[in-house]
Amino acid sequence: MLMLKILVVEDDDSLLNLYRIVLEKQGYKALLAHHGEEAWDIMENEHVDLILTDILMPVMDGFQFLRSVRDVFPEMPILMITAKDDFASKSMGFTLGADDYMTKPVNMQEMVLRIRALLRRSNIISAKKLTIHNTLLDYDSMTVSHGEKSVMLTPKEFQLLYKLLSYPNKIFTRKQLMDEIWGVESQSDTQTIDVHINRLRRHFEHNPDFEIVTIRGLGYKAVIPA
Repeated sequence: MLMLKILVVEDDDSLLNLYRIVLEKQGYKALLAHHGEEAWDIMENEHVDLILTDILMPVMDGFQFLRSVRDVFPEMPILMITAKDDFASKSMGFTLGADDYMTKPVNMQEMVLRIRALLRRSNIISAKKLTIHNTLLDYDSMTVSHGEKSVMLTPKEFQLLYKLLSYPNKIFTRKQLMDEIWGVESQSDTQTIDVHINRLRRHFEHNPDFEIVTIRGLGYKAVIPA
């Protein structure tokens, strides 16, 4: 079985070693770097499946590193782990392209769960197709096909449906969906999510393969019958 490689960029040697131990116990290969430039040296010679990076580092900090990675690897899963827990830092991280953000001290079990989720999402996106029973979502054409019927969605409608169906039974708050699909700096309010959900329900009200369920006071989830 191919061992997935996770590049860990962290200037604290004790943390770097801890992450390595935890990741290797989970069956991953950990590639270790103390700053962005060192990380790039590794990436020139090794395939990397996911990056875990700190922000405050010498030579090339996490923000600079994140920006440079996104220019070359737009779909690389990136988890930022840092002591900077202020909103401005989180906003900057997500704006530059981080997929997830955790603040120290980190619960190692939660970190592993988030890594698994990011790797799963990466595999779905790289395939650019998602099959739910007899329904096929095609990312390239933004179409959803069921039998002989095919519906072309707007980019936001498609991304919203794709997100929900990629994680069946997982509840997403309106804010989570807004931040991920519209961006953390979007001026739209969360009612935009409700409008798009209603459109999706109208498009697929007769599709038996999935249902978008409202979780009162929280948000939405996709339910896929067995």
